[in-house]
This record gives sequence, structure tokens and C-alpha cells, in this order.
Amino acid sequence: MNFIRTDIPDVVICEPTVHGDDRGYFVETFRQDKLEEFIGYKIDFCQDNESKSSKGVLRGLHYQLAPAAQTKLVRVIQGSVLDAAVDIRKNSPTYGQYVSVKLTSENKKQLLVPRGFAHGFVVLEDDTIFAYKVDNYYSPQNDRGIAFDDKDLNIDWILNTDELNLSSKDKAQPLLKNTNDLFEYGVNYYND
Repeated sequence: MNFIRTDIPDVVICEPTVHGDDRGYFVETFRQDKLEEFIGYKIDFCQDNESKSSKGVLRGLHYQLAPAAQTKLVRVIQGSVLDAAVDIRKNSPTYGQYVSVKLTSENKKQLLVPRGFAHGFVVLEDDTIFAYKVDNYYSPQNDRGIAFDDKDLNIDWILNTDELNLSSKDKAQPLLKNTNDLFEYGVNYYND
């Protein structure tokens, strides 16, 4: 497993080693010990989620407030997405900036999205299966979001706006500057 820090160093690309031959392939998709050694803190994933979507579906930008904040380790099992993580930690040197990575069933890349970041993805192929681990259970009362099309974030979702398919909830999310439901840079949200 290879780990790569992105332009926002807390967001990490995980590249598993694929062992393939004429019979197919084998890949180790998660190694807690190696990941924790690289990032420098402990993660206890407690729930796995999976969604199937058509091309153009955009899910996000989502996050949960503390004490239900979540770290996500996301990947694509079938198809492809453009995945994005936005720094929503007030006073962070990268506050309001984002990282985006194309995740596909072919490249097998994964993205670690830590607590303190909003997360979203747009589906680039029909029948895409997206899977992710979280280190905290879903909490409706702590569920929050940010507008996917916030001009201050200026996320390039690759697809044209008329190609996008969003839930009514995601169409109504506030701009980053219009929410106070954020994280504070320098606070350790891993000591729950």
C-alpha cells in the first residue's frame, strides 16, 4: 500500500498494490496498521457503506459535526467518480480549499477524508458502485452539508451542471460562508 499526501496534507490518497496474473487479481484494500502509521493517529472504522448511482449523480458535500464527526475512507468498486474533500476547519491554512481525485474500479485508488472536511462525489459512469468506511455512526442530528456549487469553493465537477442529478437535500445546502456549523483548526476531534 502506497500513501500520498495531497495539496491539503491531511487528505491522503491510498494506492493499494494489485497482484494480477492470467487468473485475475488480488488486492489488499485496507491495512489499519499501515494507514495509522502513515497518518499518525488511530482510526477505528465501525461502519461500511455502499451506494450505486448513474452517471451525473452528485452526492455532497456532506459532513457530521462533533461528537459524531466522521473520517471516511472512500473507494470505487465498479465505474468511476470524481471525489472531493473540502477543508472546513476555521483558521486552517487551507480553509475553503478542496482536493479532488478520480477514483475508478481500474486505478483502485482510495481517498482518506479526515474529520473536519466536507465530502462529495460526482458519478462519471452508469452503474457506479461507491463504497466507504466511517469511524463514527450516522447521526441525523449532526448531519450537515455545503452547497456543491459554492462559487467561493469553485469545485470543478467535470460534468456540466445540466448533466447533474442531486437530491432535494443537496440542492438546498448553504454556502460555506453562510454556515457556522464548522470545525476549528487545531482541535483534536479524535479524542471522543
